[in-house]
Amino acid sequence: MKNRSIFVICLLLSALNAFAQVSVESKINPMEITMGEQVDLTLTVTMKRGQMLEMPIFQPSQMIAEGVEVVEALPADTAETTDGLIKVTKVYKLTSFDEKLHYVPAFKVRVDSKEYTTQNLALKVLEVPVDTLHPENFYPPKDVQDNPFQWSEWSGLFWCSLLLIALMCLIFYLRVCMRENKPVLARVRIVKRLLPHQKAMQEIEKIKAEGMSVSGDQKAYYTRLTDTLRKYIEERFGFNAMEMTSSEIIENLQQAEDQTMMDELRELFTTADLVKFAKYSTLINENDANLVNAIEFINTTKLENQPTTERIEPELSDTDKRNIRSRKTLRWAIIGLVVVAVALFLYMVYQIYLLL
Repeated sequence: MKNRSIFVICLLLSALNAFAQVSVESKINPMEITMGEQVDLTLTVTMKRGQMLEMPIFQPSQMIAEGVEVVEALPADTAETTDGLIKVTKVYKLTSFDEKLHYVPAFKVRVDSKEYTTQNLALKVLEVPVDTLHPENFYPPKDVQDNPFQWSEWSGLFWCSLLLIALMCLIFYLRVCMRENKPVLARVRIVKRLLPHQKAMQEIEKIKAEGMSVSGDQKAYYTRLTDTLRKYIEERFGFNAMEMTSSEIIENLQQAEDQTMMDELRELFTTADLVKFAKYSTLINENDANLVNAIEFINTTKLENQPTTERIEPELSDTDKRNIRSRKTLRWAIIGLVVVAVALFLYMVYQIYLLL
């Protein structure tokens, strides 16, 4: 019996200790306001961690006392104390438009299904002071006032505007320079050209048409015939046949061409040399045979399917090249400055929008 009594006493002491660790406090700050002002009603609960807490819930504009209404309820804030407990603080913003001393009733807080009651509070609401003895001092509401000018707000835009003006002047100057630096007209010509064998055959047709093979001037005939062959060989094979002797031409051609053809060409050049330098006289049939040999050589060595047009690009002087480079530099400089000027202008418009 004695042991049971001791156990019950210990249990009661433990329960009293647990309850003693819960404290509820409420306060109003400030306790005196003018009509329409707001005050903070702070509700603080100290309890052990893990205990269930229920605080009063009020909606905006809800009256908690006659003439006193709730503006808003802020979220609860939880903090730990030095003795291992937690402190939960919740703030209710109140207001009143009724001039008198209001009594705010106690709040009920539930901790682990046990209710705790706060103390009663008071809120004094004062009337707005009005000077009824001097009605002439009452004025109508003021119009919307412009903000005072502040150089710090507009200095950036001022310097940006000066920079924009400088950029526009520089762009105009570069544009004038570009107009004065007239473009170099370097036109590329596309001309039709005859292939080497076509030009040679045209010349031989003229020789035949003029009947030079049967004329008395054999030197002129062979000179013209060999010159035609030399030009053809120079254009077709790529070496300077016009400045070579007959034997040098044969030696350069001998590595690539048919030996029989080389023999006939050698005979033609030998006969021509004899006629031009040794006053050798040939027969008409011999002149015709050399003409046929020249035609056969051209037809045997000609290259078909070659391009018949030639692109001729004009050669520019050093001055023209410098002018072209200058115009390109000016053009890119103008484009870059225009981009910078547009970006700066848009930035200024955005800043003005923010200020206004």
